[in-house]
Amino acid sequence: MADLAVRTFTSADPVDAPPVLLVHGICSDGKADWVDTGIVDALTAAGRTVIVPDLPGHGDSAPPAASAEATAPAIAADLIAVLDRAGCTTVDAAGYSLGARIAWELAATAPDRVERTVLGGLAPAEPFTAVDIEALHRAVREGTEPADPFTAMIAGMITSHGDRAAGFALCVEGLRSTPFAGGAWNAKVLPVFVVGDNDELTRGIGDLAEELGEARLVTVPGAHHEVLGGSAFRAAVLDALSR
Repeated sequence: MADLAVRTFTSADPVDAPPVLLVHGICSDGKADWVDTGIVDALTAAGRTVIVPDLPGHGDSAPPAASAEATAPAIAADLIAVLDRAGCTTVDAAGYSLGARIAWELAATAPDRVERTVLGGLAPAEPFTAVDIEALHRAVREGTEPADPFTAMIAGMITSHGDRAAGFALCVEGLRSTPFAGGAWNAKVLPVFVVGDNDELTRGIGDLAEELGEARLVTVPGAHHEVLGGSAFRAAVLDALSR
C-alpha cells in the first residue's frame, strides 16, 4: 500500500457537510487538476474541507514499485487509507478522467464511505486495454517508437514527463489489468456524470448513466483536456455536491 502525498484545505466558514475528496487524472497531480483550476478555492469558499491526494507516481507521491500497486483496487485502497488517516468517516468525492475511474472504484470498494460523487470525463470503457504494454515499457526504457498508434500516443504522453515515465508506465499496466467495466452503483447517492460536449473519450457514457437509473448527466463546453479548467465544470461540481 502506498503512502500518498496529500494536501488538505479548510474553510474559514465551515458548513455541516463531509469533506470533499478530489482525485486527479493520469500524468497530472492534485495541484494541477484541482488547485490551479480554482475548484479547491470554490469548494472552501462554500464551506467545505477539501482533501487532495497525489496518486502513485504522480505529484509528490512515490512511484509504484510494481504494476500490482497501481491497479484500480490498489489505488482505491490507498485512498481509503488517506481517509482513515484524516479521520474521515465519509466523504463526497469528485474525480476527473482516471480520477473518475478511481472514484468509481472507491465507491465500489467502500460504499459506506462515499456520499455524493461527481464523475468527470469518465470513459465508458477502459482505454488502456488497447495499449501494447511491452511496447510501452520499451518506449520508456529505450526510446523505441511503438508500432501501434494508440500505444505510441500514450508513450509520447508519459515520456514527456522524463523521470516519471517509468512509474506512469507501471500505472498504465496496473490499470490495464483491472479494466473499468461499469456495473452496479452501491454508494449512498447515485453519481453525477459531467462530460465535455466535444469529448470523444466519453462517448457512450450516457448509456452507463441510464443503466444506473436516475444518475444525472451534465454536459459542459470543451474537449477532454479543456473541461477541468472551465467555469461550467466548476459550477457543476459545486451544484452536485451542495447540501
